Amino acid sequence: MTDIDIVTSLYRKVTGVAPQLIAPVKGSGSSRRYYRVGENPSLIATVGTDIAENEAFLYLTEHFSKKGLAVPEVLAVTAERNAYIQTDNGSIALFDCLDNDELIIKSVNALVDMQYRGAEGLDFSRCYPVASMDRQAILWDLNYFKYCFLKNTPVEFSDSKLEDDFSRLADELAVKDDEHTFMVRDFQSRNVLVNEGEVTIIDYQGGRRGPVEYDLASFAWQARANFTPEKRAMITDAYIEAASAYTAVDRDRFMSRLHKYVFLRQLQTLGAYGYRGLVQQKAHFVRSIPQALRNLREMIPAEYPYFGGILKEMIEKVLPDFEQPQKLLVKVGSFSYMQGIPADMTGNGGGFVFDCRGLPNPGRYDQYKKLTGRDVPVIEFLEKCTEIHDFINAAKTMTGISVQTYKERGFSSLMINFGCTGGRHRSVYCAEQIARYLHKHFDVDVLLTHREQNISEKFSAR
Repeated sequence: MTDIDIVTSLYRKVTGVAPQLIAPVKGSGSSRRYYRVGENPSLIATVGTDIAENEAFLYLTEHFSKKGLAVPEVLAVTAERNAYIQTDNGSIALFDCLDNDELIIKSVNALVDMQYRGAEGLDFSRCYPVASMDRQAILWDLNYFKYCFLKNTPVEFSDSKLEDDFSRLADELAVKDDEHTFMVRDFQSRNVLVNEGEVTIIDYQGGRRGPVEYDLASFAWQARANFTPEKRAMITDAYIEAASAYTAVDRDRFMSRLHKYVFLRQLQTLGAYGYRGLVQQKAHFVRSIPQALRNLREMIPAEYPYFGGILKEMIEKVLPDFEQPQKLLVKVGSFSYMQGIPADMTGNGGGFVFDCRGLPNPGRYDQYKKLTGRDVPVIEFLEKCTEIHDFINAAKTMTGISVQTYKERGFSSLMINFGCTGGRHRSVYCAEQIARYLHKHFDVDVLLTHREQNISEKFSAR
């Protein structure tokens, strides 16, 4: 069954009617797929192939709902447990309301309730992917940073010395036996929904038994939120006040632990930005790197001199590159429709897709079949056709308008793809022409890719 079939079935199970609207909702970094379904009522459907992750979310949601916590209500689940539908708690994230201190404090109070009241009677063995933020989980975070970010920088380091510091950090930061609080794990302003002045926490399926300071560090030091020191102090005071209703809080001890978890969280966050941004080339993660590096610079602990020295060198070498204004990268490619339209990996929603199948096809002639649109005989064949010139000129006009606008607005990525039946002749020729035109007439980087030939060529801006 397709996602649409699954979502339609779930909505019908809840409401008795088929939905008139099924609209994808952009997720963050996971492979889970979200849909806003129907209009009256509007519900949210989630499709995810990781059954263990789904089971954790469903268990936690049921448990938290019984506690009266600020979470969505699950209304129906497929028999296969691969999808579920829940209440729609709004389309506005707290991230878009960060000037509203009242909503921020409500969110902090909701967090504290989840951490303390939500932990009461909770079976942590049902958490995903691990039951607690133990020593091994801390080491996973540290090595996530090392392999997904640090190793993508020009900084050289000793693995053995770094691992020694990692081991000491893991011993210090792992959850203690007497800590029986729920750690949301990814508590940040994009995972809090706002609707009519009320807040709802989402995306807690990775939560586990862990230190409460970790979540506060995630929230108040979120790179894209870029809170001022004064705002962070306000958030911290609000958190301590709310937590004091559940336990006696030693402020000095709390602040000492908080700063260490801020440090850990920044490392984990940079690992995620490195993987999602530098490896998977998702632009909105790359945009968060400079602020995360600046945050990290302010919190390197003195008691880890080797690791601290590596981090200072890394920030000094890497930060200037990210702070420079990004040039627009125009990705021009050819493809075969039989293999599908190339996916947009930047999260920007694609760009232009030109269908070349209406143009004269050299592939119908034996002498051209083994050649491509980069070969002179094919080029000469196509350039004798009036349709080709009209097509290319129209493509130049349309893409040129967008390239100029994207440059003026400071955008970082634009995709332009040309497809034909086999992705060999017409689409290759058109992609070549447009790539060279844009490189010649606009100050942009151009990445030319012929997917079916496994060819990639970069033209740097002048």
